[in-house]
Amino acid sequence: MKKIGILILSLLLFYGCKEAKKEESAQTKKVKQYSVAQFMDNENAFANGYSSDNAKVLMTSNRSGIYNMYEIAATGGELIPLTKSDSASVFGISYFPKDDRILFRMDGNGDEIFKLFVMDDDSVKRVTPAENVRVVFRGWSKDGTKFYFGSNERDPQFMDHYEMNTEDFSSKLIHKLESNINFGDMSDDGKYITLIEAINTNDSNLYLLNTETNEKKKINSVQSSNTHLDFAPDGKSLYFSTDVDSENSYVANYNFETEEITRVTDNEWDILGFYFSHNGTYQILDTNVDAKTVTKITEVATGKEVTFPDIDGKEVNGANFSRDEKMALLFVGDSAHPTNVYSYSMETKKHHQLTDVLNPDIDPEDLVKAEVVRFKSFDGLEIPAIYYQPKQASAENKVPAIVLVHGGPGGQSRQNFSATTQYIVNNGYAVLAVNNRGSSGYGKTFFKMDDQNHGDKDLKDCIAGKDWLAAQEVIDADKIGIMGGSYGGYMTMAALTYAPEEFKVGVNIYGVTNWIRTLKSIPPWWASFKDALYLELGDPNTEDSIRLREISPLFHTENVTKPLLVLQGAQDPRVLQAESDEIVEGVRKNGVPVEYVLFEDEGHGFVKKENQIEAYGKIKEFLDTYLKGEGASKMDEEKMKDLELKAEK
Repeated sequence: MKKIGILILSLLLFYGCKEAKKEESAQTKKVKQYSVAQFMDNENAFANGYSSDNAKVLMTSNRSGIYNMYEIAATGGELIPLTKSDSASVFGISYFPKDDRILFRMDGNGDEIFKLFVMDDDSVKRVTPAENVRVVFRGWSKDGTKFYFGSNERDPQFMDHYEMNTEDFSSKLIHKLESNINFGDMSDDGKYITLIEAINTNDSNLYLLNTETNEKKKINSVQSSNTHLDFAPDGKSLYFSTDVDSENSYVANYNFETEEITRVTDNEWDILGFYFSHNGTYQILDTNVDAKTVTKITEVATGKEVTFPDIDGKEVNGANFSRDEKMALLFVGDSAHPTNVYSYSMETKKHHQLTDVLNPDIDPEDLVKAEVVRFKSFDGLEIPAIYYQPKQASAENKVPAIVLVHGGPGGQSRQNFSATTQYIVNNGYAVLAVNNRGSSGYGKTFFKMDDQNHGDKDLKDCIAGKDWLAAQEVIDADKIGIMGGSYGGYMTMAALTYAPEEFKVGVNIYGVTNWIRTLKSIPPWWASFKDALYLELGDPNTEDSIRLREISPLFHTENVTKPLLVLQGAQDPRVLQAESDEIVEGVRKNGVPVEYVLFEDEGHGFVKKENQIEAYGKIKEFLDTYLKGEGASKMDEEKMKDLELKAEK
């Protein structure tokens, strides 16, 4: 009797689960799908800081179609446009510390040769040299009477350190850089400067320069990863990140007087940042926890952790304090919700929403939250990845999928909101953003694993990601493509070239295809990293060029048999247009479907909204045709005919 009861209960549970699955499957199909224009109409807005009286906040937003500056009351309201550029993007830096003048930067449509400008009421003045000189902002002085910037005016290879007076905008060279030395930071009193010497892409030497005596001391005693973080508020020590005796970077302190190094944090994941608020009241620590930024803010005097309210059910994942430390700009969002900015009073504990960036046409319930997954690669190495599964996917409604590869080498796919990824997922494609060996964020051993192995073991990790996707019951195993930008674009071409039967299609977004040319034509201001880059990838001026040619898809285009989409910016200083021109020409000779989209007014990344709509719309059209739709079936039919003809012969 008991067994019969169990059997009946089991049958009820079985049919109940089956009906629940049917109901769930029916529910998943009700996801509304949105156009590329709707997704690109999500506003990308970020805060540049408070005005001197904390009454206003400077914002940079692409709501006009390209980036312009706006300001908004700290209590919320409408964004008031300050610039109305319709060509080159304008990026805010900050208000001046003592008045409402504004410092901002612009480049030439993505050429990365930035200039600094000052807006004073309605007038705009360029304050740095114009002709082929790159400038980067490096912060305000403690008293707010001057700011610091790096410039390669003296020599295109070296970003020397300058200061500029805020009254007459006269500038003065403070320190010349040389060889493979890069600038770190300068103490508030100007007595110390930190300098970073790249050894390889993971390790670097950290030096402390006394500007009064010109004495330079190397802080690290062993080869390791060392990066400047911040000077202590009392000016007596330096905080830096290092990975000495550890897989992951952590915060250490160097005492100027005793020269003693003390470990400060005991974190299990890599440090992203560590710094103090303007007056040293608060200490901010950002940690890269499994591809997600976790922010911890501590009150220095008490050691007590500062907690912010839970806003809209989401955690605060970043904060930026006003100079007087009475206010903080909070950043709130996750992989399924674009980041919004809130103004928060440290005194009253009240907050005000400043941005609402999600397009009101889009129901947030239709967006997909990222999931961290792990799978074994060809050699048993565990590979982390970020997985997005369409809500309409089910065992009965299998979906095609994309392996997405980040930039770099050495980048990381993270748990951040991406309108492009959400657009592709919303329209029925699963996305697996693979963090192949060589990715940052998982320790120095993992990070070094792709050194002079590009196009081989890192590619095999991506293929293992494809195999993981194929094993999921909601994925159509015969419809998996690969896509990526920059290094990810290289990986796309490597996949189509060296493993031509693994992926059905490839989307190459400004990807490297000829390593010899790319390494010989890196921007001159990368000179300090050149030797380290050559150590990881190979020196194109030596016999390494043989291997570099072997791993460059451009020289093996005859192997490509699958449809290809290429997107490129003509102003790109990192991956030259020639890279994409030539790979398209080479692959087309095979009779393979190739589509090419070139933007004359973009660089290494597409920032103009109309271009984003065209670029990412083309990606979906291409995938719909050659991965999901009739184009893919037609390709398979033609392939079968070719095989039959060969068999007959």
